Amino acid sequence: MYKTYHIRWCITLCFIILVSSLLLRQVNPVEIAAWEYISFLFRLFSTTFVCWLIHGYFLLHNMPAINKFKVVVSNLAAMAAVSVMAEFFTRYLPEMHFHDAPTSPNPLANLLVHIMRAFFLSIICYVVFYSVNTNAALQQSKIENQLLEQAHLRAQLLSLQQQISPHFMFNSLSTLKTIATDQPTKNYIVQLASVYRYVLNFNEHYLTNLQNELNFIRSYLYILGQRFEEALQVTITIPDEHLQYQIPPLSLQLLVENAVKHNTVSPDQPLHITITTTNAPSLIVENNFQPKKTPEEGTGTGLKNIKERYRLLMNKPIEVENTGGKFSVTLPLLAK
Repeated sequence: MYKTYHIRWCITLCFIILVSSLLLRQVNPVEIAAWEYISFLFRLFSTTFVCWLIHGYFLLHNMPAINKFKVVVSNLAAMAAVSVMAEFFTRYLPEMHFHDAPTSPNPLANLLVHIMRAFFLSIICYVVFYSVNTNAALQQSKIENQLLEQAHLRAQLLSLQQQISPHFMFNSLSTLKTIATDQPTKNYIVQLASVYRYVLNFNEHYLTNLQNELNFIRSYLYILGQRFEEALQVTITIPDEHLQYQIPPLSLQLLVENAVKHNTVSPDQPLHITITTTNAPSLIVENNFQPKKTPEEGTGTGLKNIKERYRLLMNKPIEVENTGGKFSVTLPLLAK
């Protein structure tokens, strides 16, 4: 859609063309009545505004069928519109003429003059609109990159908060695995070290493929399983063809953590979590909704962080649905 600054620049361009035209007329001054200035202003603003709107429509809309020829099509459409308007003014509003308006008795010659004027006006409008819009897009991109970095850092902080020196902890786990004697303890340490390794490395990338995220979440679920045992039941059904799609790292972990944090997890009321994909493609994390009688305190920043990162990375929303019996979150997947 057109922004306020688009209209401001259109008006500015009209004034620039107006001043330039009036300065050029001073080279060979001709006595011009006041109504002629008014007619000149009307023609200038109306043709420039229409030309500007046409270029804006083509530049602000994605048109796969003509993307390669969008410049040509946009200019041809603008030239046609301006030429028709000029011909209309000449033929049906004769009182709205300047002394230097086309006076050739040959209609074709007059039309060619209109086309040449339309060509130059169209090119000027296109170049100015393209420059203004590109500059605004670059500024918006810089702002979004800054917001993305902030969101990424917040996600990292959520995962590492209350942890002292993660590298020290990771090295300590490696040592503990070496000195552990029983296999269950070794397995637990291996999975915990895998979780730490993923968390320490994820800050290097804004996106990760689903295969890596699933490998990580299985280690994370192993740790949760030691705590909740049969009270936490997780089913993962992901086709192989979806494993190379990408998502923001730790998104899946935050959703699983969110489900465990806000729902009752007990042998009498087991928590069932399913992780599946659709052909959209998208990832769905769903759990039976059984909120705790005493909700845990929290800021809700986990889900907010995922929403913000998706908005900045893909410009796509995530879907959150609570039917009373089921709670689900749908994350769009990005092709690599």
